[in-house]
Amino acid sequence: MRTNNRSVRCVVVGLAALSITACRKAEPEPEPVAPVQVAPAIRGSIRVVVTADAVLYPREQANIVPKVSAPVRRFLVNRGDHVKQGQLLAELENRDLVAAAQESRGQYVQAESNYRSTAGAMVPEAVTKAQADVDAAREALDAAKKLLDNRQQLLQQGALARKLVDEAQVGYAQARAASESAQQHLQSLQSVGKQEQITTAQAQVQSAKGRLDGAQAQVAYSEIRSPLNGVVTERPLYPGEMAANDKPVMTVMDVSKIVARINMAQDQARDVKVGNEATLTPSDGSEPLSGKVTIVSPATDPNSTTVQVWVQAENPGERLRAGQSVHVSIIAGTIDGAILIPAPAVLPNDEGETVVKVVDDKNVAHERPVQIGVREPEMVQVLSGLEAGERVITVGGLGLGDKAKVRIMKPGEKAAGEKEEKDEDEQDTKETKDTKDAKDAKDAKDAKAKDAKDGKKE
Repeated sequence: MRTNNRSVRCVVVGLAALSITACRKAEPEPEPVAPVQVAPAIRGSIRVVVTADAVLYPREQANIVPKVSAPVRRFLVNRGDHVKQGQLLAELENRDLVAAAQESRGQYVQAESNYRSTAGAMVPEAVTKAQADVDAAREALDAAKKLLDNRQQLLQQGALARKLVDEAQVGYAQARAASESAQQHLQSLQSVGKQEQITTAQAQVQSAKGRLDGAQAQVAYSEIRSPLNGVVTERPLYPGEMAANDKPVMTVMDVSKIVARINMAQDQARDVKVGNEATLTPSDGSEPLSGKVTIVSPATDPNSTTVQVWVQAENPGERLRAGQSVHVSIIAGTIDGAILIPAPAVLPNDEGETVVKVVDDKNVAHERPVQIGVREPEMVQVLSGLEAGERVITVGGLGLGDKAKVRIMKPGEKAAGEKEEKDEDEQDTKETKDTKDAKDAKDAKDAKAKDAKDGKKE
């Protein structure tokens, strides 16, 4: 009887244990809670920043080509020298040009002398002679007139023959013709002839002066001078070599200011205006420079369908060089009243959409597609899909499912993943140190054994 009671008691205990185990299996597992960091969507201002890569050019550049072909007599500057506008850089052989200029100067002096002689001596003398001829012809005309009048009176009185009167009339006619001719010659000298002679002499002077100026210009062309302030970057010839009038003998660049030329897409260039602030970041990692947009091309390049934009910046110390690559950021404008969220809150989903994870008042995350506008390194503009004041996940949202339960992390608290990663880094560092210590100990042991072996051989 006691044995049966013990058996029954065991069966009851077993059934109770099975019941408890079944109840425990039926209880639901607690839902995991993901720690995240959140930030509210705010309204504010964001800058429209256009970025592009560019190549630097000098502010001004001159490839100096001589206007005459001649051997180089000497150079006065070398590559890398700083020069001033108008400074003499080189001289070409010019002895033949100097001789031609001296000959032209002699011709000019001769023409001037001829002009002074014509205007001051030859013309007045001719006028004086013509005036004397006029006076003589007038006196001869008066005498012929008196003779004709006397003979006509005598003819009327019957004291003179008709033949003598006719001779007097012929003489009077000849004297009158001579007087009129002398008068016309004098008028011609006074009005036309004198002025024409002086004009001819003046033209000869001007012609001689032009030849002299041309010869002197040829001499000046043999002196190579800098057209601008800058630095000599190229000098391909040496003294004695022929300088041709179709090839540069020197290149001078003004790099006190540099210009970044950007071939920009049309949609980017749409917002860029002359005067926009810009930043130039050199590819070598040196300090960025501030500049301004100086040119926005009004035409599109037909080959690349891009718009060229120039950004000019000061180049203190000439530390940037022409041909260097830079990254340019242009502030094309500012958008006020935009909905802004931190850049890390923007994520892609499996369908390729741009989404954010919004946390409601029950700390449940909801995936929501959004349309993004202007981007800055820290903040992003949301055009649609989000309202100001809503909380978005900035840390911990990657891989988080829709409607997942989350826990808002306190300021300064690190996520579990970050802590584990730190622990792993510390463990790796420790293992690396232990491995190094073991290797050093082995090397020391091997060296000691080698020394002992060498001593035994000795």
